[in-house]
Amino acid sequence: MKRVTILKVCLVFVVLLFHSLLSAEVYAKAVIQDSLAGIETVDTVSNRIDNAVQTIENKLKPPKVSNIISFSKVFWALVFILIGYFTIRFLTKTIELWSEKSPERRVKGKAIVPIVKIICWAILAYIIIRGVFRPPLESLIAFGASVGVAVGFAAQDILKNIFGGFVIIIDRPFKVGDKIEVGSTYGEVLDMSLRSTRIHTADDSVVTLPNGELMNQSISNSNSGETNCQVVAEMFLPITVDTKKVRKIAMEVAKLSKFIYLAKPIAVIFVSDIKHDKLCYKMRLKAYVMDIRYEFAFKSELTERVIHELLKEGFISSENSI
Repeated sequence: MKRVTILKVCLVFVVLLFHSLLSAEVYAKAVIQDSLAGIETVDTVSNRIDNAVQTIENKLKPPKVSNIISFSKVFWALVFILIGYFTIRFLTKTIELWSEKSPERRVKGKAIVPIVKIICWAILAYIIIRGVFRPPLESLIAFGASVGVAVGFAAQDILKNIFGGFVIIIDRPFKVGDKIEVGSTYGEVLDMSLRSTRIHTADDSVVTLPNGELMNQSISNSNSGETNCQVVAEMFLPITVDTKKVRKIAMEVAKLSKFIYLAKPIAVIFVSDIKHDKLCYKMRLKAYVMDIRYEFAFKSELTERVIHELLKEGFISSENSI
């Protein structure tokens, strides 16, 4: 009996041992399979990285010039440039002709001409680059960066003027049609571009000022977008004149002028001054002209008529004139 029990115990022990060995084998196989799966995953990731690097290299590889530039593409680019040039000229001339019909239109209409030019040229450049040549985006970015660096070193002054043009268009210290004074130059703004600004002066000359210089100088604007502006006529008078009567004459002369803008006040100011070693009055007659283009005609008329009336009334003469 005892022998049978011992045999049973031994048999159970052998079965448990065999089962343990079998479980250990299965577990080892599972671990090995997991490890192999991990190795396969690493290989897959490595392959994906290699494929991504190869894709980037293919994209960064410069395309053939013949694929971007050809005779037909250059021909159509020139066609679009010519069409765009004449279209922009037609639009600007139309706006200018429409603006010249009245002072209000002139100031408002000409102010949008530079903006129209910039928008039209930007659209034309986009059509030619993306519609005609159609270069790859990567090549376009690389080419733009290279050209930007080269142009930045070679044309610093031009870029400075172009940047100044953008600042003037955004900040708007003046517009086309305004009367401005920059340094010793005073006149009407005829045209604004990204590089320069053209001013028509009183002696009928056109002065071109680079926008880069305008950024660094003080600018005096006479009308700030309005059609009228203040005109100051200065006259030197003897210290013995009756200022009240002279002021009344000057006010009446200004009110009777055909150029006067009566919606704004007229002022006559007297200040003491020394002229030719003599103490005298400097009279400043301030009035507003209805159209800035009549500024100098209005100033001349005020000066002539006031002096004529003062001579007529005996306030000044050839003996006591300054």
